[in-house]
Amino acid sequence: MASPVLTDHHVPHVSTIPANKGETIELFVRERNGTPAGGPRRPVLMLHGRSVPGLVGFDLQYKQYGWAEELAKAKFDVFIMELQGSGRSTRPMMDDPRNVSPAQQGLLSPNPNATPYTGGPLYTSQLNNSQSDWDEVATVVDFILTTTGATELDLIGWSAAAQQLGPYAIKNPAKVRSLFLLAPIFPPKGRASAPGTDFDAPVALPVSLPAAAFGFPMTVSTKDGLEAAWDRDLHCPKQREAGMVDVVWKAIMENDAVGINWGGTQAGQPTGLNRVRNSYWWGWNYTTVPLHGRLGNDVPVCIVYGAHDSTVNTSPDLGLLYFSVPELYKAIPGPQKLMFRIACAGHQVPWEREAQLVHRMSEHWLKNGKIEGATTGSYDRDEDGVLTPLD
Repeated sequence: MASPVLTDHHVPHVSTIPANKGETIELFVRERNGTPAGGPRRPVLMLHGRSVPGLVGFDLQYKQYGWAEELAKAKFDVFIMELQGSGRSTRPMMDDPRNVSPAQQGLLSPNPNATPYTGGPLYTSQLNNSQSDWDEVATVVDFILTTTGATELDLIGWSAAAQQLGPYAIKNPAKVRSLFLLAPIFPPKGRASAPGTDFDAPVALPVSLPAAAFGFPMTVSTKDGLEAAWDRDLHCPKQREAGMVDVVWKAIMENDAVGINWGGTQAGQPTGLNRVRNSYWWGWNYTTVPLHGRLGNDVPVCIVYGAHDSTVNTSPDLGLLYFSVPELYKAIPGPQKLMFRIACAGHQVPWEREAQLVHRMSEHWLKNGKIEGATTGSYDRDEDGVLTPLD
């Protein structure tokens, strides 16, 4: 077949982020269209998590790690979107280093600050929020459906993308064919919506207090931080190919035209910092997942996560930071739900040796609504591909 056609879109959107509310901004969307000539277009939308841009997670141009490209070769029309504050989309309040968390200002001296900055952020609130994220997903979904002529699409999300795609699917089931979540962040005790509503904000926006958590629009992350977090999940030989930290970090920097010039210890020799939007999220918890009985009924759901993922399964004692993938599976009300825990994989599985397994699993789910013969249930998948029920 012909190679998938690559098109970069800049989708206009009227922002609902308080920092630039009402402004028309651009949401970056990359399309890899593998539709056969004359055939109907089958759109798939892929959404990134909290800190890694969509192109890095889904379109890494290194060996066979390009998930979107592999799905396009399987004849899907694949769209990768980036929310405001991430990747190549508009990044309000994020170009000025003074808006980085005060606790991290030391990372900005001497690049770009010749002397340490201690004056506090210029914008003293969180940046994005659940509603602004849902609004941006809605804009891009409508753009994709209009562009392709389709009436529904499949959603694929990695990590914190569950926070955006899960509620969107609950609110818009007629537009969602299925939901595939890789390593989804799910806080069973997460912030509730406003009393008496399904998804309204529980507090007035923007949020500024406590100042140490919400009194600034962005944080930054480092290459060393990426490697340290990734290393915590490495428990199998050759789980991560040699040199992958360098490959991934280079891609992150290629998608952060400002952050690439920050950080380091030598003036004029920046090592780069990844700018991460500071979010205030609600509406993804025990209460909202079962709403209206839509997930697992109107919208089939498939969940995949790594057996060594230390990010998505944490202690119940952590309150808002208690995350649990099995609890998400249990909370989904309908029977059309699948879950796989795959051996020798961590939170960064899109860049690990099992990346191609994830590609295949998502392709089989999109094409057949089943994986390795299973249409429902939860399973442990060992290194030999043997499935053991977890229910």
